[in-house]
Amino acid sequence: MSTTLDLRPPSAPQASRPLNLSGLTRDRIRMALVGDGVVAPAMARMRSEQIFRWIHNQGVTDFEAMSNIAKDVRRSLAERFTLSRPEIVDKQESIDGTVKWLIRFAPGVEAETVFIPDVGGGSGALCVSSQVGCTLNCTFCHTGTQALVRNLTAAEIVAQVQIARDELKEWTAGPGDRRLTNVVFMGMGEPLYNLDSVADALDVICDNEGLGVSRRRVTVSTSGVVPALEPLGRRTGAMLAISLHATHDALRDVLVPLNRRYPIAELLAGIRGYPGLSNARRVTFEYVMLKGINDTPSEARALVRLLSGIPAKINLIPFNPWPESPYECSEEGTIQSFADIVNRAGYASPIRKPRGRDILAACGQLRSDSEKVRASVKRAAVSL
Repeated sequence: MSTTLDLRPPSAPQASRPLNLSGLTRDRIRMALVGDGVVAPAMARMRSEQIFRWIHNQGVTDFEAMSNIAKDVRRSLAERFTLSRPEIVDKQESIDGTVKWLIRFAPGVEAETVFIPDVGGGSGALCVSSQVGCTLNCTFCHTGTQALVRNLTAAEIVAQVQIARDELKEWTAGPGDRRLTNVVFMGMGEPLYNLDSVADALDVICDNEGLGVSRRRVTVSTSGVVPALEPLGRRTGAMLAISLHATHDALRDVLVPLNRRYPIAELLAGIRGYPGLSNARRVTFEYVMLKGINDTPSEARALVRLLSGIPAKINLIPFNPWPESPYECSEEGTIQSFADIVNRAGYASPIRKPRGRDILAACGQLRSDSEKVRASVKRAAVSL
């Protein structure tokens, strides 16, 4: 019997990448310093506090910039760790000033982040992603057409805020001079299916010695993962938004398939028990306006009855089209009539102004294979 020899050289062992301290909580930084022997346990808390402030308050990406840390310690940090940002693969700016970044966290792991300027009172909102892709398959949402790749880590969520601060050049700006004032978890993915990472990320984002975004200015939007509502409120203190879009189970089962697991009655019971819910901390119900589907006056009246007794405001969202979508946006007059009915019932019912539609950055349009999307849009334009 003949034997075939494998004459290929043995493959070299793959070097492990240094741990990135950027985006980590104080405790994670402290554990890393002790675990790698950079500092003695007795000094670890002080050093982790210093490093945390440099990373999240000053935005540094080089250990050499940490001037209150001894040179030999800085050298040891640089040898063992990194402070690198994820790669910005693509950047697009809308005619209305909205900016969208496609961010690569690892090979094949990309998500989109959107900055929306001037969202009332001169503030700006950063729409961050919590997952790459999504499992929910909401039929009106473009992200739902992309299969879930994986959850983002807390550090990867924080990195989206850091990148926005980099791009907006706001690390040295005082709180009153910043355009980025609000963070909304309304990007790719279902945040409550990644609650641990979302909660840890918020601890960094909202830390007064870090990124310093007020928890009252952080909103987490969910399609209704009912068991996670109470832990979300208890752990994060974030404002709650519910992706509702229908007033009865038969329609919501189609638009938001998660409704088959957590129907509307169960969802509303969970909302009523959300920690801190009050007239001062109202829940936001998001309602996308779909032509001929959920936009009639009778649906508006049913929505008012459904939400009776819940401290709430209702955001009416004109549907934002995307390639091969099965839906159309309701007419402007239809949306206004719907809003009038809800307003007369005592609910604030702003009509969300579409932002970033021209770069597929508006609500429901995010999808991380942006190059393919842009190509399909261009093909459609050529065929007209």
